[in-house]
Amino acid sequence: MTAPSTVHASAVMAGEVGILIRGPSGAGKSHLAFDLILAGRSGRIPATVLVGDDRVLLSVADGRLAVRPAAELGGLLEIRGLGVRRLDFVPQADVRLVVDLAAGDFARLPEPASLMTPIDGIKIPRIPVGAGFDALRLVTAALLTRPI
Repeated sequence: MTAPSTVHASAVMAGEVGILIRGPSGAGKSHLAFDLILAGRSGRIPATVLVGDDRVLLSVADGRLAVRPAAELGGLLEIRGLGVRRLDFVPQADVRLVVDLAAGDFARLPEPASLMTPIDGIKIPRIPVGAGFDALRLVTAALLTRPI
């Protein structure tokens, strides 16, 4: 197991799929995490729960990338207009999807290479989301469809 590294990101677990949400400050990481939790509760996607918000810890074990909340932030999520709120969370998830918000390489028909990203030596499926584009729609599509 590698030593954990701290990254500025949010993470949720949709069913068995850990989703790491990255992007610059103000890009909507917390907003997307909460939208995914709501979509899971409504049955639009598999049940979804928070892993961590703002800062998460990444580590590699047994060929998998694990994400955990920073200890002091477990169960906390920022909701603009309400502030920091407490909700249920899981202590760890295996990252199986990365969402990059405000991605410079967003494209209508992305190149296959842009749909994978290496993190700590592990290649993980990736969704590049352009600034102002509906990230929830893309993540929902990725969870409910298969590539051809």
